[in-house]
Amino acid sequence: MSKTSDGARERAEARFQKQQKADQEGQQAKAEHEAQARAVDLKTSRLKALRTEKEAADKKAAEASNEPPKKKKRT
Repeated sequence: MSKTSDGARERAEARFQKQQKADQEGQQAKAEHEAQARAVDLKTSRLKALRTEKEAADKKAAEASNEPPKKKKRT
C-alpha cells in the first residue's frame, strides 16, 4: 500500500511542479507583453507630439509667407 501511496504522491507532486512552472512562465510572458505595450504607447505619444509640433510649425510658416497650407497626403 505504501508503494501505491508513494507513486500517487510523486505523480501529484510532478503535476503540481508542472503547473507551478506553467503559471510562472505565464506571468513572465504577461509582464513582457505589458512592457512591450507600454513601450509602444510611449513611442506613439512621442511621435504624435512631434507630428503636432511639425504641423503647427508648417502652419505658422505658411501663414507667414501668405501661402495656402499644403494638404496632407493620405496613405
